[in-house]
Amino acid sequence: MKAVVIGGGVAGAASAIALRRIGAEVTVYEAYPDPAGPVGAFLSLAVNGLRALESLGCLEAVRAAGFEVDRQRMWSGRGRLLGDVPRGRRADDPLRSVTLMRADLVAALRAEAVRLGARIVVGERLPGPGEGLRGPGEGLHGPGAGEGPGGGAEAGAVVGAVAGADLVVGADGLRSTVRRMLDPDAPSPAYAGLYGVAGIARGVPEAGPGRTFNMTFGRRGAFAHLPAPDGTVWWSAQIADPVAPAEIKLGAEELAEVFGSEAVPRRILGATERIDAATLFHVLPPVPRRQDGRCVLVGDAAHPVGAGQGASMALEDAIALARALHSAPGAPAASGLPAALAAFERERAGRAGKLARAAAANRDAKTAGPLASLVREAVMPLVFTRMYTRSTDWLYDYRPGALPQ
Repeated sequence: MKAVVIGGGVAGAASAIALRRIGAEVTVYEAYPDPAGPVGAFLSLAVNGLRALESLGCLEAVRAAGFEVDRQRMWSGRGRLLGDVPRGRRADDPLRSVTLMRADLVAALRAEAVRLGARIVVGERLPGPGEGLRGPGEGLHGPGAGEGPGGGAEAGAVVGAVAGADLVVGADGLRSTVRRMLDPDAPSPAYAGLYGVAGIARGVPEAGPGRTFNMTFGRRGAFAHLPAPDGTVWWSAQIADPVAPAEIKLGAEELAEVFGSEAVPRRILGATERIDAATLFHVLPPVPRRQDGRCVLVGDAAHPVGAGQGASMALEDAIALARALHSAPGAPAASGLPAALAAFERERAGRAGKLARAAAANRDAKTAGPLASLVREAVMPLVFTRMYTRSTDWLYDYRPGALPQ
């Protein structure tokens, strides 16, 4: 089976590994020329994501690139402890959540994909409708124009590879071109009422103990931080704003104004050495068409979930896709693809949908007004630990299953 993966981030690189493990011939096309891409700062992997990495054969490489985090503490803006729970796991789970830079996760996944024989082509993008293709779906199911606005030789190479593939995996993220080609009426991302930025500080003893993720609910958003083993403090800020700003200017001074009344975030911002580019947060309505028997969406292209689970869900998708292809009658031959992709879609839809609803509640907590914040501060210490356990066991207990090694 010849597979083409569009997108070389977490979802695309993981899909390449999983597909190679079932014997597919795999080529990945990534739009950005940088080996790990410029998108994203740090991320955390809960135990469900780590088990997926174990199935992919990358767990130890990823652990070596990051650090383990044991606890998660929630704070009010006034410094009151609202909750203290295990980070990304059940209390009795021997695995520990791992935090690392997104670029390092992508690099580890791509290295394993290449080791297994996948081909990764960077700096080449699949053009969408009106950018060198004559119509929606043409690049997926027939020869495209190859030349024209946004086309050229590079676009023609990608389009030709896609048209000649048995399987096309759309792992091209929130603004997926493959999603629009599958369905010209597919929903588009919408601003979620939050924008964010991340950075690194140094020399902040008030940041607290290591191996602990901290979330402070401020007046205008949420501020997360965790001390790293090298003495730095990794942080991210999510700021509530009902109207998407036309231009985001978030330096240390602007952030200090937003979080000036929260003591620990203020000190961390004052000691910040690096601030990454700010980003808008988006939501995507349910995608009605995620596969068509030959092409399939994975990761954020299919179901952006947020809630700290985007990477883990992408890793799970990759394994579930490969297992469906490996076990469906007639697969992985092209004749077995429709049944395999339908089975994959059925398996993933319920879990991803449930997590998307949880992510919406998570966003609502970060955009709460003054009255809701007061209620949260009063109620959360009483119920958070019990509610957290009850609401996350289904997420962390997931076992992705093994792949051929």
